Amino acid sequence: MIKTYLELFRVFFKIGAFTFGGGYAMIPLIEEEIVSVKGWVEKEDMIDMLAVSQSIPGAIAINTSTLVGYKVAGKLGAIFATLGVILPSFLIISFIAMFFSKISDSNIVETIFAGISGAVIVLIFLAAVKMLKVAVKDVLSVILVVITVLVVLFTDVSPIYLIMFGGVTGVILYGVMK
Repeated sequence: MIKTYLELFRVFFKIGAFTFGGGYAMIPLIEEEIVSVKGWVEKEDMIDMLAVSQSIPGAIAINTSTLVGYKVAGKLGAIFATLGVILPSFLIISFIAMFFSKISDSNIVETIFAGISGAVIVLIFLAAVKMLKVAVKDVLSVILVVITVLVVLFTDVSPIYLIMFGGVTGVILYGVMK
């Protein structure tokens, strides 16, 4: 079992170390590693885990790693996966903090971050497209997606209310009415 814990830590450490742009940018890499490479979770279960990870407090990457770790190896698996995804950011930020005042005005650093920003946008877009392919299963789910996108684009409604609305709507329309 220790081998599983270490593998969870290794996989999530790699995800944490090589993904810039926050949790949403990590989604494609998490899905690739967890679903396609390791086969620890089915694609549909991954979508469910991402939905839960978004709807509970905390960063999506940390929440997702915790859920995957728990599914694969219980409580200790959740701890190892979570530590794996957190540790790279902690180490990188600690290292940068030591030298930031010396490098913050560097043109090279600015151009690196500009390039990373562009790549992050693409990663987030690809994650959204993948989630749409799996999550949108019928006309009702298409309608909910369209309504949510319109509300996000044209109002200042908090995403928290949209997540709660989606959950309640899902229970009513998919649970009670079926």
